Amino acid sequence: MKTVYEDGAVAGVKAAHPVYQAYASDETHDIDEFKPLTAEEVQQLRRQQPLLSIWRVVLAQMLVGAIVAALTWLFTGRVAAAWSAAYGGLAVVVPAALFARGLTSKASTVNSGTAVFGFLLWEMVKIGLTIAMLYAAVWLVKDLSWPAMLVGLVITMKVYWVVFAWRKVFHPVA
Repeated sequence: MKTVYEDGAVAGVKAAHPVYQAYASDETHDIDEFKPLTAEEVQQLRRQQPLLSIWRVVLAQMLVGAIVAALTWLFTGRVAAAWSAAYGGLAVVVPAALFARGLTSKASTVNSGTAVFGFLLWEMVKIGLTIAMLYAAVWLVKDLSWPAMLVGLVITMKVYWVVFAWRKVFHPVA
C-alpha cells in the first residue's frame, strides 16, 4: 500500500490537496536546508512569544474574583450575594493555586514522565477540590445564592483564556 509520500497516491488514489502533492515531491523539503536558530534569534522569538507564569494566572484569577464579588454587591446590594460570588471565585482560585504549586514542585520536573503524571494527578486534585468546595458551599456560606456563586465561578474560570490572549500584558518584556 502506498502512502501519500510515495508518488502522491494512497491505495491508488491521487492526493486531492496540493499541500500533500507538494510535500510528496522532493522540491519543497530538504533536510540539508534546515538551519538552527542563533542565540539572538531565540531571544527575539522569546520576546515575541513570552512564557506565562502560572502564578500570574492565579493572581489574575484572584483579582477577577474580587472584582466580581464587589460588582455583585454593588448591583444587588446584598452582602450574601457578594459572599456567594466571592466563594465561587475561591472555588476556582484555591484549587488552581494548589495545582500551580504541584506543577512547580521539584518532584514534578524530574523528567518528562513525572511531569505528565504530575500534570494529570494535580489536575484531578484540582477538579476534586473544586467539586468538594462547591458541595461544602451550602454549609460554609450563610444565605448562599447559587446564581451569584456560579457567576463568580464561571467568570473567574474564564480568566485562563483572557490571560492567555493577553499574555504580553501580563508578562511584559523588560
